[in-house]
Amino acid sequence: MKVLIAVHHFPPRYTGGAEWRAYRTASALQARGHEVRVICVERIDSGPKDGLRWEDEIYDGVAVRRLSFNLAATPDPFHWEYDNLWIGRHLQGVLSEYRPELFHLIGGYLISGRALHVAREFGIPTVLTLTDFWFLCRRISMLRSDNQISTLPLDSVTCARCLGEEQPNYRRLGQIAPGLMNIFWRLQTGRIRDVQRRIYFLRETLNQVNIIISPSQFLRSMFIQAGVDPARIVFLRQGRDFPNLKAETLAKPPAPVLRLGYAGQIAPIKGVHLIFEAAKQMPEAPLTVKAYGDTMPFPYYTAQLRRLIGSDKRLELAGVYGRNDTSRIMRDLDIIVMPSLWYENSPNVILEAFAHRIPVIAADLGGMSELVNHNKNGLLFVPGDASDLARQLRRVLAEPELLPRLRAGIGSVKTVAEEMDEIESVYRQIADLAQKGALA
Repeated sequence: MKVLIAVHHFPPRYTGGAEWRAYRTASALQARGHEVRVICVERIDSGPKDGLRWEDEIYDGVAVRRLSFNLAATPDPFHWEYDNLWIGRHLQGVLSEYRPELFHLIGGYLISGRALHVAREFGIPTVLTLTDFWFLCRRISMLRSDNQISTLPLDSVTCARCLGEEQPNYRRLGQIAPGLMNIFWRLQTGRIRDVQRRIYFLRETLNQVNIIISPSQFLRSMFIQAGVDPARIVFLRQGRDFPNLKAETLAKPPAPVLRLGYAGQIAPIKGVHLIFEAAKQMPEAPLTVKAYGDTMPFPYYTAQLRRLIGSDKRLELAGVYGRNDTSRIMRDLDIIVMPSLWYENSPNVILEAFAHRIPVIAADLGGMSELVNHNKNGLLFVPGDASDLARQLRRVLAEPELLPRLRAGIGSVKTVAEEMDEIESVYRQIADLAQKGALA
C-alpha cells in the first residue's frame, strides 16, 4: 500500500513523542513492504512572503518532505494555525504526484485540519492518530493560562479568555478585578467568534475522517464528549520495543536508598517541581531523585528547580538522555514518578517503566491514571499536591513488601510489532470499505 504520513515535526531536529511515533510507524511499515513517504513542518518562522518552501531528503531510509513557512505572514495567523491554505495547496500537488492509497495524519498541530479536507477532496481514505488535545484546545494541553485544567463541554468565552490571558497584563487584571474582567471577556465578540469558528471547523473535520486512532480510552472519551462520532474512533495503544532487554538488565543492583526518577520534558506543565517539593518534605528520608531531560527550553523553570534543590545532595537534574539510554537509566531506578499537571494521553515513559518492571507513581489524572492501577502496578496521588506525593513515598519506605508487590503487578507492554499489526488491520479495513465504495 502507498501511504503518505503527515506530522507536525520529524526527527532529527525534533524528537518529541509524536515525532518518534511517526518515524517508528513509517520505518515499520516500510519494513513490511509498504511504500511510505512523510510530510512534516520544519519551521513556521521562515519562508517566502506568500506560501512555503520545501526540502526533500531521506532520513534513515524514510523519504521526508520538510515544509517551512512564516505563520506571521499569513492573512490571519489564528485561522491559519488550524486551517492552513498554503499547506492545503501544496498538499494538492503532492497528492496529485504521489497518488497514495491512504493519508495518515499523526497529531494535527501545524499541518492543520486543511490537510484532511484536501485528502478527502482527492477521494483518498484518511486515518488520524490523536496524540494530544490540539483539535479541542489551541494550547494543546487543556491546561489554561491560569493553570486550571479545562473540562468539557468547550466554552468559547472561557477559551477566548484563556488565550487572551496568555498576556500577563490581562492575567494580572483578572486577579485584581475579577468581576470587571468577567464582563470584559464576555464582550470580546471578535475573539469569541474566532474560537467558535475553530471549534466548529475542527469538529466537522474530525467527523469526516474515516478512522481516528486514540492511544488511550481517556482521550477517546474526551473526543466523543466533544462531539465526535464514536464509531469513527478506535482505541489502539502504542507499542514500545527494547530488543536488548534481558533478565539481567531487569535485575536491580542493591542500593541503600529509594531511587526515584523522572524522564521527559523539564517544563512547568510536567510538574517536575512536585517531586523535589515532596522530597524536601522528607529531609531525613533515604531517597534520591534524578530528573532526566533538557533543561534549556524553559530556563526560568530550570532556575526554579535549582533553587528547590539547593544544597540537597539527594536531588539532581540529571541532563538529557537519548533513545538508546532508556534501559541504562531505568536500571538504576526503583520508581518512576509522573507528576504532570495536564491530562496527558498515553505517556511513553510509563510504558517504558513497565517494560523495565518499574512501578510508577503518577498524578491521578487522565491518561496517567488509566495506565497506573493504584496499589497494583503503581500508586496515584492528588494532582498538583506535593504533600500527597510525599505520603505515597513514605508508604513505599515504610512498607518493605509494597515495592516488590507493585513490580509483580506490572503486566506486559505491547510491542511495536503488535502495534503495527493493529495499524495494518485499520488500513485493510479502510481499503476494503474503499473498494466496496462504502466509505462515509
